[in-house]
Amino acid sequence: MPEDEQNTTPENSPEPSALSLEQEAVDTNGGAIRPTKKQQELLEFIRLFIIEHGYGPSYREIMVGCNYASVATVAVHIQNLIKRGHLQKNGRSARSLEIVGETIVSKPKLQTNEIKPAEEKWLVDKVQYIFDQISDQPSLVESDLRKLQTLIDSLNVLGLNGASLEFAKRFSDIKSRLIEQ
Repeated sequence: MPEDEQNTTPENSPEPSALSLEQEAVDTNGGAIRPTKKQQELLEFIRLFIIEHGYGPSYREIMVGCNYASVATVAVHIQNLIKRGHLQKNGRSARSLEIVGETIVSKPKLQTNEIKPAEEKWLVDKVQYIFDQISDQPSLVESDLRKLQTLIDSLNVLGLNGASLEFAKRFSDIKSRLIEQ
């Protein structure tokens, strides 16, 4: 028996190294080592952040978002994900984390005539308040009517047609009151 084969018997074979254990965890899809559960959570945070903001998160934002104790912990996890082939950095610039093999399309920026539901409620409440203030005045002036008309037009531009129609009815009543004066 050759000398090479004698040294590799089961009794004297070396224990598997950490590297060989990691090699067993190789993903069949891309050759990258599968992320651990914690690393998967971190990747998901980074993915969602990029979708929301259009750029990668800072280490401090990752620390807060993933409830890590320190930025150093984030750095260790990021380095491991880079080594495993899941993340890459674009040079040495800040916020340059990218998920390997994914093209992430960030949410389109809000159009100038679009508002969020919370903003819509705030705006309608604000217009309501101004209408109440002006309609409670004993005498009206032309400049008040122009303010109210501008508010109604703004609601139309923002696509809040229902609110605009309601305020237009109130505006007609207020306008007729000015004509009677």
